Amino acid sequence: MSRPLDVLVVDDEEEIRNSLRGVLEDEGHRVTLAESAEDAFRLLEERPADVVLLDIRLPGMSGLDAIPRLLEIAPDSAVIVVTGEKDVRNGWLAAQRGAFDFIEKPPVTEFLLAQVAEAGSVARERRTASGSRGRTASGAGNGDAFGILGESAAVRSLLEQVRRVGPSQGRVLVIGENGAGKELVALALHALSKRSAGPFVKINCAAIPKDLVESELFGYERGAFTGAVQSKKGRLELADKGTLFLDEIGDLSLESQAKLLRAIETGEIERVGGTRTVHFDVRIVSATNKDLAAAIDAGDFREDLYYRLNVVPLHVPPLRERRGDVTLLAQHFLEQFCAVEGKTAKHLSDDARQVLEEYSWPGNVRELRNLMERAAILVQDDEVRAADLVTWLESGGPREDSVGLRGEIERREADAIRRALEAADGNVTQAAAALGIDRTNLHRKLRKYGISRR
Repeated sequence: MSRPLDVLVVDDEEEIRNSLRGVLEDEGHRVTLAESAEDAFRLLEERPADVVLLDIRLPGMSGLDAIPRLLEIAPDSAVIVVTGEKDVRNGWLAAQRGAFDFIEKPPVTEFLLAQVAEAGSVARERRTASGSRGRTASGAGNGDAFGILGESAAVRSLLEQVRRVGPSQGRVLVIGENGAGKELVALALHALSKRSAGPFVKINCAAIPKDLVESELFGYERGAFTGAVQSKKGRLELADKGTLFLDEIGDLSLESQAKLLRAIETGEIERVGGTRTVHFDVRIVSATNKDLAAAIDAGDFREDLYYRLNVVPLHVPPLRERRGDVTLLAQHFLEQFCAVEGKTAKHLSDDARQVLEEYSWPGNVRELRNLMERAAILVQDDEVRAADLVTWLESGGPREDSVGLRGEIERREADAIRRALEAADGNVTQAAAALGIDRTNLHRKLRKYGISRR
């Protein structure tokens, strides 16, 4: 039996809700039920869940649209979309919006429980990691460099800039690709600042629906709109005397940009539906993976807001530009996840290290961390080898002219996928489970390699 988890089931069909609850409770999990996305938001605010089982077709907001908001409320939760819509695009969209997995209805009980258990381990790791980040940030002078690991010249340069900029009051714009570690930089800046005793408040501008951004930033009064049953402070107010981290600032709408600019210039806001002026004192750290200069030229980002936020720019290098750190990071994550899962410590073989160092890492450090978690859970031996990793890596598609180790990896991965599909009689979900990858990832690989399901 897996460890007991808190699971939130979100489905508008009572029969399905009760069926899933019965299966999960038989396994020892604690289950809460919701009929809509709005119900789920309320329940998560009261009590975060380890795993959320989410239907797509819901009254009001759809499950796909709800994913970013769910993860904004409970960032450590793992969302599994469970739906009867057999549409590959929905799986892709769910993954893009942060879902852990995508399962078709009716789910096979054993497979569902296995995915819930795996998602639960991810949720536990997220809580562990966020807790360690907080402890690291509070120990600003210690030797672990605020959780930003690496010995490459690029990382040393970044850390030097963070140490210089951190104690200042200047606003900082952190620029870098998704998964590169922008939030760690923001936490380090807060830890080094004179505001380190104050709150560190985060808002993901890409994860909040356009019509809710204003109420999230500025707060609202009771009765301001349908569902506003009590007053709520906004993120600017909550971050008073501390740091507000505006993640994915490039996705903020022009209307919201104008209101944010005014708030920054005046240092005051009014809650939605209110008349009282609220003063705030925050340091703003923003982050983006977009070219804001190009967005300004395209009319998608305000130039005056850009200059307000970009007092000090910091660039976080992608993992492919710091290949010397890959093995160090991989071994660190592998040891961390083995400890979290209560497994014997594992180490990387020489050929595994070579594979990791040659890979392009489109998902950056986040992708490497997820890969090592999978290895910690699924690899049985105390040594992780290249053969254990090749089926999980996005290696770029096998080409006839592929040579050397990379070419061998590509051919072996494609062969492994064909064998798994054949053994599963073309069932993608079963083949993905056998390969140890999620079905969305397998669909992507099928398209990449041109492999037919039959």
